[in-house]
Amino acid sequence: MATPPSLRDLDLRHLAALRAVAEEGTFGRAATRLGFTQSAVSQQIATLERLVGEPLFDRPGGPRPVTLTAAGHLLLPHAIAVLERVRAAEADLSGLRSAQTGTVRVGTFQSVSVRVLPTVLAALHKLRPNIRVLPFECDDQAELLALLRAGELDLSFLVAPVDDDLHSTPMCTDPFVALAPLDSPVLRGDGPVRIDDLLRMPLISQMPNMCQTLIENGLARHGQLQIAFRSNDNSAVQAMVRAGVGHAVLPFLAVDADDPGVAIRDLEPPLDPRLLVLARVNGRHLPAAASVFTELAAEHARAHDRTRALA
Repeated sequence: MATPPSLRDLDLRHLAALRAVAEEGTFGRAATRLGFTQSAVSQQIATLERLVGEPLFDRPGGPRPVTLTAAGHLLLPHAIAVLERVRAAEADLSGLRSAQTGTVRVGTFQSVSVRVLPTVLAALHKLRPNIRVLPFECDDQAELLALLRAGELDLSFLVAPVDDDLHSTPMCTDPFVALAPLDSPVLRGDGPVRIDDLLRMPLISQMPNMCQTLIENGLARHGQLQIAFRSNDNSAVQAMVRAGVGHAVLPFLAVDADDPGVAIRDLEPPLDPRLLVLARVNGRHLPAAASVFTELAAEHARAHDRTRALA
């Protein structure tokens, strides 16, 4: 038994022909509008009628216009809706390819969220207001890496080095600095704080994370650490220093450099600074909007290399 015709076999050209003939009233004017020959339009309508199983037009002949049958009236709104959805899809895809629209899911952590991300988002909104950024903040780099590899994040700010399965764009070099109460004996004018002196003091530290590991490993090469308090909140660490509970070492981006109650100094000898990068998974296709975000992030992050000014 032969399979009956089905609309699943139709072509968008059939729907375009239906709409053009219905709106123009003749096959000739519809052909001119579509850029086809009149016979081609007639064939497209004939094919569509076979798929529908009903005539779509009454053809009175002569100069009188063709008119839709009941089946034609029923099908035309569906045809118009499909054609408009296709046109909208083309416009959306064009915007996506040109990075005028799109959604970018970005991993971030506390210091970047405070010092870098706001200026990047403001610049992006001004440049490409239809690009949407969905930030996700987490101070656990392992979790950010897992989400990035799982495809739940498109990009993520990370602390270098990163593994070979990731492509990283350098953002900025962020030095580690000492925070001390204003009356601390480790302060020597405006000069750097000696690590040997710092290790004689109780330290306010963060909970174990990528950056804290870099700090504690670097300090431990000079002696034993006395941890008095831990918090993952950068402002809480600085508040404890301000209150005289202890001293701290933080990345400069994590510090409120305008705090009048805390002295912020370089370290002597300096610890190796952390390098911030924006990473993506190698070989994974991302929307063009991700490239725009990456370029703006690098531009605004680099400004922190140029504007560093310790109190």
